[in-house]
Amino acid sequence: MLTEPRRVARVVLLDPEDRILLLHGYEPANPDETWWFTPGGGLEGDETREEAALRELCEETGITDVALGPLLWTRKCSFPFDGRRWDQDEWYFLARTTRTDTDQRGLTELELRSVAGLRWWTSTELLATRETVYPTRLAGLLRTLLDEGPPSVPLVLDPEIV
Repeated sequence: MLTEPRRVARVVLLDPEDRILLLHGYEPANPDETWWFTPGGGLEGDETREEAALRELCEETGITDVALGPLLWTRKCSFPFDGRRWDQDEWYFLARTTRTDTDQRGLTELELRSVAGLRWWTSTELLATRETVYPTRLAGLLRTLLDEGPPSVPLVLDPEIV
């Protein structure tokens, strides 16, 4: 029996210098397997994607003073993590903040076992990195966003199955 994918809201958070905030994740059973990803997570109860995006951003970064912007991208993804397969339907919202200091005291138990920290990335740094970043096209997507502004309709990204 097929189950519905986990509904996820993610945030493309930009600071006044147009840097993007990414979390540094790792596989709990193998800390050498690392990647970078946008803040966000699954919806709880009957909350909307927008409500989930803001809640997750607060929990993972401590940042609450944001202006949540338009929906930029959607994607389906599937990946193994922490001993199980995660099938997700992700929505990526643009947000801006003037605050760059972070506080990760709101991390969940699983996040405490799988998040090594976070950092602000410039578009140039993201384009140059050889580290794994999800979604895998994020560097180019960010460059286009900064050059052209948000898309008039959300882009549907290619599915990523790991």
